[in-house]
Amino acid sequence: MKAQLLVIFAIIIFTVCSCKPSTRGKKQVEIEILSEEFVSDTLQYAQCHASTIVETKDGFLMAYFGGTHERHPDVSIYTSEYKNGQWGIPVKVADGVINDSLSYPTWNPVLFRGADKRISLFYKIGPSPNDWWGMLMYSDDEGRTWSAPEKLPSTILGPIRNKPLLLKSGIVLSPSSTEETHELWKSHIERSEDGGKTWEKIAIPSPDSVKVIQPALLYYSDTKIQALLRSNQNVIMESWSTDEGKTWSEVAVTGILHPNSGIDAVGLQSGAKLLVNNPMESGKSWEAGRNKLDLYYSEDGKNWADIYSLENHPEGEFSYPAIIQSNNGEVHITYTYKRSKIKHVSLKITHK
Repeated sequence: MKAQLLVIFAIIIFTVCSCKPSTRGKKQVEIEILSEEFVSDTLQYAQCHASTIVETKDGFLMAYFGGTHERHPDVSIYTSEYKNGQWGIPVKVADGVINDSLSYPTWNPVLFRGADKRISLFYKIGPSPNDWWGMLMYSDDEGRTWSAPEKLPSTILGPIRNKPLLLKSGIVLSPSSTEETHELWKSHIERSEDGGKTWEKIAIPSPDSVKVIQPALLYYSDTKIQALLRSNQNVIMESWSTDEGKTWSEVAVTGILHPNSGIDAVGLQSGAKLLVNNPMESGKSWEAGRNKLDLYYSEDGKNWADIYSLENHPEGEFSYPAIIQSNNGEVHITYTYKRSKIKHVSLKITHK
C-alpha cells in the first residue's frame, strides 16, 4: 500500500529527562514523522504478527508470520519488499510442513545482515515456544530468493525475536531465550566469533521467579553492551556486559512500565538510543496493555524519556515492534496492528 496517499509531517519538540528521578541535564529532541502505511492487504492469511525489518539496496525487506491465528499449523513466514515508495505483495517463503500429514506453526522471524552482506532469515518451527526449534535461510539477492531451510544445531535457537548485534570486532551477539514451562522463562546470548559458523550459549543471570525473554541489544563501546528484556515484572529489565558479551550482569529493573510484551531498540548514528515499548502494566489477559505503543529516547541507557506516542487506543493490540535506522539517518519502525496488518512508520530524529 502506498503511504496512505497522505504523507504525515509533524515536528514535535520534547524535553528529554529520565523515566526515573534524575539530576542529569535536559536535552531537546525533534521528531519529524515522514510516513505511516500498512503492508499490502492480503487474503493469504487472517492474522499476522511479529515483524522484522532490514534495509536493502533498493529499499527495505520485512518478514513476519501469518496464518489462521498464532499456533495454527498453517502459520507461515512471509516477506514483503519495499521499493519505489510502496510495499509489495507478501510472499510466503517458509512453512512448518513436516510431511503430508503433519505441519507445525512457524514463529518470530528475524532478518539480519551479517559482515558478509548476505541477509539471514531466522525463524522457529514447533507446536509452541516450549518445544520449538530454530531454522535459518540465506539470501544473496536482497531477499528475492532464499536458500533451502536449515535446522540450527540443537544447542541453540537463534535470535528469538530481535535482531543480532554485529560488533566492530566481527563478533555476532544473537539475543535469545527459552520458555521451558509457562513459569520458567530465561534469556541468553548466542555468541559467535566466526560469522555464525559456531555459537557459544551464554546465560543472562536471573532468578527463577523473574520471567525474562526476547532481549534487545544496544551497543555503547567496544566492550559495553546492554540487553533490555521483556519481563513479567511490569517493567522492562536490563543486563549489561563489559566484555563483548562473554558475561552478563544479573537482570535488574528499569523505570520503564511494560506489560510483558515484545520490545525492540536501536542505537542511532549519533550514539543515542531508541526503544519501542507498550507503556502499560500487565492485565488479566495476555493482550492487556498492548493498546498503547510509545517511542523512548536515551543517551546512556539508564535514563529513558517517553518521547512519542505511536498508538494510543482504548483497546486493541499494537505490539511486537521492530526498529532500525537506515543509512540516510531515517528511523523505521514496524509493528503488529490489531493482528490483521503490519504497520510501518518512518521518521527523522534530531537533537536541538
